[in-house]
Amino acid sequence: MTTEHSNDARNWKEGRRLRAWELKQEGWRQRDIAKALGVTEGAVSQWLKRAREGGVEALMSRKASGPRPRLTEEQLRQLPKLLKKGTEHYGFEGRGTCKRICKVIEQRFGVSYHPSHISRLLRRIDCDPGRF
Repeated sequence: MTTEHSNDARNWKEGRRLRAWELKQEGWRQRDIAKALGVTEGAVSQWLKRAREGGVEALMSRKASGPRPRLTEEQLRQLPKLLKKGTEHYGFEGRGTCKRICKVIEQRFGVSYHPSHISRLLRRIDCDPGRF
């Protein structure tokens, strides 16, 4: 799904929540709002509660924050220098692998990653895993 489609979906859902609030203000019953908007009564109940407690702003779409990064920006800056020391420095023989880089990160920072995530992490910091 592209960002544009994602925004459209988010805006459509936001509009539906706002419409539920408008209908309630016009005196509609919760059951009738749910039927008119094609949602469950439970959904309408949650939306109305959010609006009562936080105002209409509480019905607006919010960008998902996503997971908090495991390594700090400072730790990410340190990573290329650590990997430059080479595999032998960390007790490995042969070339570096994502699995080995995981072990180095865990030993050094106490943070664990799945090996499949390491290549994305290294691209993010513009680090070539082949140099480890």
